[in-house]
Amino acid sequence: MIPEFSVVIPTYQQPALLLKCLDALSRQRLPRNQFELIIVDDANSPETASAVANFTRQVAQSGGALEIRYLGQPTWRGPAAARNRGWRAARGRFIAFTDDDCLPHPDWLRAALPGLQRGAQVLMGQLRLTLPDPSTDQPSQTLCFDTGELISANCFCRRSALERVGGFEEAFNFAWREDSDLQFKFIQAGIPISRCPEAIVVHPMREMPWYTPLANERKNYYDALLYKRHPELFRQRIATDRGLILQYYASVMGIAAGVMGGVAGNSVVATVGFGIWGALSANMIWHRLLDDNEDKPRLPYAILTALATPFLSVYWRLYGAVKYRVLYW
Repeated sequence: MIPEFSVVIPTYQQPALLLKCLDALSRQRLPRNQFELIIVDDANSPETASAVANFTRQVAQSGGALEIRYLGQPTWRGPAAARNRGWRAARGRFIAFTDDDCLPHPDWLRAALPGLQRGAQVLMGQLRLTLPDPSTDQPSQTLCFDTGELISANCFCRRSALERVGGFEEAFNFAWREDSDLQFKFIQAGIPISRCPEAIVVHPMREMPWYTPLANERKNYYDALLYKRHPELFRQRIATDRGLILQYYASVMGIAAGVMGGVAGNSVVATVGFGIWGALSANMIWHRLLDDNEDKPRLPYAILTALATPFLSVYWRLYGAVKYRVLYW
């Protein structure tokens, strides 16, 4: 029997979170013979393989007729490549995508099925972000992530739609902008993206290390790739804080001018350069202090991130621009 859905879950070294996702999927109210689960393990983690095997045995022992397939990627290639391998191996009439750190509601698949049966090519469900309560380690607030963008953590596609656009672009080997690239390819191919807010996936937000905002500046590199591939749609649909970007460039140029002026013995250039950098840095520190983050040492955190962020942001933007030979704003 051909299942209605093939649920594709890319995963990378998160077996505990993956098991929670699989448990949620095993509780779908759609009959189990109407969907299959395809886990694509990026870089072939033995812990992940063992976790999936144990979960599969538990499902079989409980008498559930749920098909679970484990596909190991020999090397790390990123979530886009993992999703492509998953949907190309799928047997279902429709492809459902979610992530290993997400929890689909019990009616997730059942809610999406009518729209797909009526002819929808691509459906986007509703993603809910659950914020933790640090005092209890329990969710304290749920926010609806209401956006017009395609979100691979909760979307459904006909196989023909994916084949028509070639699936996910695997050059996005980091979890950033691969969703937007697929969305833009659907738009350019004239494939409509419909909404299905009843198909709900919860994404529990985890406590992240203090340096996460600095590490996330790497994402600017993938913005250059997205702009290279879809310049018009990028300008129309990707929100950019151009004023902040200008501050980053001015800050980097200011300190560069200050250093060069100091080396050259030009006190005027050095004073102006360091003055611009100092003023912009003080402004960024002040704005970070206004951000109420009681879980971090506020002043040291504000100073460090304000001083480091402009250099990281400019570096990754220039790196992407050079690699992909594109000037983007």
